[in-house]
Amino acid sequence: MGDGNGEMESKPVKLLSGGNPQIPKGDGDIPVQRYIAAMPGWKSDLGRRLDMLIVQTVPDVRKAVKWNSPFYGMEGRGWFLSFHVLTRYVKVTFFNGIALHPLPPGGTERSKEARWIDIHEDETLDEALMADWIRQAAALPGWTP
Repeated sequence: MGDGNGEMESKPVKLLSGGNPQIPKGDGDIPVQRYIAAMPGWKSDLGRRLDMLIVQTVPDVRKAVKWNSPFYGMEGRGWFLSFHVLTRYVKVTFFNGIALHPLPPGGTERSKEARWIDIHEDETLDEALMADWIRQAAALPGWTP
């Protein structure tokens, strides 16, 4: 357990199916950084890059871990983005992604407004496009559970 002063636990993190880290729910940067540090292999570097890009693009972003995934949102407007580790890729979901231009590639009829992009190990992250999507998503009404 943390010491109450923001120290991270040193206890190993359990990986769930697909290698997704099991991190207790919590608000703020510390649980998100614990999640990112526990992402297996190349996915941890990608998680750091995504987190840095989100913070650079939206400096007043709120962070939390919910349902074993980092969430990013705006105070009073809900969550606009989350990412999740799966076996072969990291799924980055924009909760109001249907309103983004260009439209992120992932989506089905059942996904309603959400759209996503799956990032695989051998793919190059288009940081300019991702930052543009992040900027757009942060300005839209987010998802409120």
